[in-house]
Amino acid sequence: MSSDQAKHINRRALLSTAAAAGFGMAAAPALALDNSTEFEATGPVRNNISSFRMLDWQSYFTDTKNGAILVDTTSRALHFCSDDKSIYKLYPTSVTLTDDLTRRGRTEIVQKVVGPTWRPTPEMKIRNPEWPDFVPAGPENPLGTHALYLSWTYYRIHGTHDTRKIGRRSSNGCIGLYNEHIAELFGLTKIGTQVLLI
Repeated sequence: MSSDQAKHINRRALLSTAAAAGFGMAAAPALALDNSTEFEATGPVRNNISSFRMLDWQSYFTDTKNGAILVDTTSRALHFCSDDKSIYKLYPTSVTLTDDLTRRGRTEIVQKVVGPTWRPTPEMKIRNPEWPDFVPAGPENPLGTHALYLSWTYYRIHGTHDTRKIGRRSSNGCIGLYNEHIAELFGLTKIGTQVLLI
C-alpha cells in the first residue's frame, strides 16, 4: 500500500472497525450515513446509537437573547448557547418514536421544575390505557430529576432515569437528556430561553 493510499483509508471501513472494536463485538458490517457519524448496523446492536452530525446551529438564530437551544431531531442532539455566547454545550438526546409525535418549530422555556411529577397526555392514555394517571417525583418518574416546560402544551425537555433511551427514538414527544445533563442545562437556562426543534 502506498503512503498516499494509507493516508486515505476508507472512512466507512475505519469507522465500522472502530465501532465494532469499541463495542466489544466481532467485526460486524456497519454503514456510516453521509454527513453523519450515525451507523446503520447490519448485525445486533447492544448500545445506544450515536448520530451527531456537523451543524452550524448559529444560522438558526438571529440573536441569543435569553440563551438559545437548538434540538436537532435527526442528529439526536441538543445545542445550547448562553445569552452572551460565552457558554456552548452539546448534549445527546432521546427523540420521539415516530415523526407524527414530533413537533418542530420555535418555542421557549416557560417553566423550570426540579423533581417534576408526570401525567400522561390524553393521547398517551388512549394509546396506553394501562399507564398510571399520575407518577410522583422519584426514580419511577419518566421526566427524571429536572424538566424544562415549553410553551407548547405537554412538551418538555427533561431528564430520564432510563439511560438506555438516550441516543434513540424512544419518547412520546419530549426531548430527553441524561439526568446529569438536564441538571446542568437547567442551571444554564432561564424562563424565556428560546428553543427551536428541527
